Amino acid sequence: MLLRTQIIYSLLAMLFLNAAVALGEEDPSSTKQCTSLTASGNSEYPPFLWRETSTSDDLQGVNRFFIDELSRRINIPIKLIYVGPWSRAQSEVKNGRVDLLAGAFYTNERSDYMDYFMPVILHTNSVVWQRKGSMFPFTKKEDLEGKWGVTVIDNSFGQEFDHYAQRHLNILSVSSVSQALRMLAADRVDYVLYERNPAYAYAVKLGLSDSIVPVLPYISSEGLYLTMSKRSSCNTSEIKHKIAVALQKMQQDGYTEKALIKGIEAWEKHSRTELSLK
Repeated sequence: MLLRTQIIYSLLAMLFLNAAVALGEEDPSSTKQCTSLTASGNSEYPPFLWRETSTSDDLQGVNRFFIDELSRRINIPIKLIYVGPWSRAQSEVKNGRVDLLAGAFYTNERSDYMDYFMPVILHTNSVVWQRKGSMFPFTKKEDLEGKWGVTVIDNSFGQEFDHYAQRHLNILSVSSVSQALRMLAADRVDYVLYERNPAYAYAVKLGLSDSIVPVLPYISSEGLYLTMSKRSSCNTSEIKHKIAVALQKMQQDGYTEKALIKGIEAWEKHSRTELSLK
């Protein structure tokens, strides 16, 4: 009789649990509640992300304003931190040690370990940078064949261009955009592949804006997404729904454009301060 009673209670408990889940109530057997999130990104990506100093652990820029606003709207603290170069930031998200990536292009490989949120944060254009005095005709990606290029480790220019580059182009990978631009200025490579605005910001900072130039057409125009690690303990349907709703409302009320303006102004102020200290 006791065994039968226990079985009946167990069945009733299961029915109640299933009913609660069906009604959208929290499943007590699910993962622990998410009380905070960590985010990182490409620290050499002004005006979208950068570090104030070479020893700073914080990231500033357009995406910082964006993440801070997202945190406020979902009512969950998000700490945007520097964890190393762009390749390291991606690795930390892949392993689940960092929850979010504040700005990434879509690739099939990345989608294996990250969930992508819609809508995109913004769109950005990637270009071919050449050295003045030794420029070559460029109107299509095929014009890069037979030449030597350089970009940053684990950088992407969209699925289509990445596949073409792997099969047909000679592209070296280095740890930073600063190194890539210096290699171009020193005539060690024929071109650099990188997003236009961040590369221009660093060209000015390095004093190379008079010797290297971006050329048209763009090699790609890609959406910059917020992503979440599939290994994150906060990767739940509830949290992802909150983030998706907040992103949609941020786009609708024009916050993305406000963040872009604030980020550009912050980078210009940072650049003027650095120049005054030299």
